[in-house]
Amino acid sequence: MKSTGVIRRVDELGRIVIPIELRNKLGIAEKDPLEIYVEDSNIVLKKFETSCIFCGNAKKLSEYQGKLICNKCLKKLSSLSSSED
Repeated sequence: MKSTGVIRRVDELGRIVIPIELRNKLGIAEKDPLEIYVEDSNIVLKKFETSCIFCGNAKKLSEYQGKLICNKCLKKLSSLSSSED
């Protein structure tokens, strides 16, 4: 992880402000969803992107029973069901 040299304090409600320069560079706009998770001893903020539940691919997604699946995984699933017949 690369340090930006920017330091922000957490306010009394637990919030921090992400500097405009970083938001612009990463394409984060007002109201965009951010994913927050812990990796080792770091808190990671990542612009949320919908993706395939199997491989994580974010392109050419289809919805099946409320879950997103990419075309490649969908083809693999289709071939599995065809081979069982």
